[in-house]
Amino acid sequence: MKKFSWHDGAALAVWFIPVIYLLNVYSSLPVKVALHFGLNGRPDRYGDRAELLIPVGIVLAVSLKTYFLVKFLPQIDPKQKAKYSSETFQKLALGLVLFLSAINVIIIASANGSLKIDKLLYPLLGLFFAFLGNVMHSIKPNYFAGIRTPWTLESEDTWRATHRMGGKIWFFGGILITILTLLLSGGAAYIVFISCVVIMALVPSVFSYVYFKNHRVKA
Repeated sequence: MKKFSWHDGAALAVWFIPVIYLLNVYSSLPVKVALHFGLNGRPDRYGDRAELLIPVGIVLAVSLKTYFLVKFLPQIDPKQKAKYSSETFQKLALGLVLFLSAINVIIIASANGSLKIDKLLYPLLGLFFAFLGNVMHSIKPNYFAGIRTPWTLESEDTWRATHRMGGKIWFFGGILITILTLLLSGGAAYIVFISCVVIMALVPSVFSYVYFKNHRVKA
């Protein structure tokens, strides 16, 4: 069992932020709050404010579970390859908690209809993608995290090349998503977001195949 580290303390503090926020604003929320939002960022379903505890609680549970899963990946990896990226996984775990806590804060702030959720959600996702891109090059070959195509899992050289290139695509793609979705709204922001995500997913996958094929021919 790993010792309690400053990463754990920081993650715990960040995890509690939406809890404290909800406790502070719950009594001031209207009886009926927005619980679901359409692609245009406008609420399309309302319910009792007590129902707000359900999505917030789910995100809190997912955040906690994901943190410990990522943190202890090196210990549960049957091939013992994840241990070479333990420091990167620690950063990923903390980043995931920060991201999910921010999602929870947005959910709570949007519940009374004073905030269009897409104005913060898409830019936040863009920043998260940029964060993933920034650490992607540090992820060593493993079976749990990273760009896991048949070709990156087959060749460590293909893995390294794909993650170097993919990290740049995700970083700049994330920044682009953040900027464009801050300027756009509603359906336009959604289209931009989906288009960027599809490109960010496809390009590294295709690159891994092409790189592996060319490398194998040269070998």
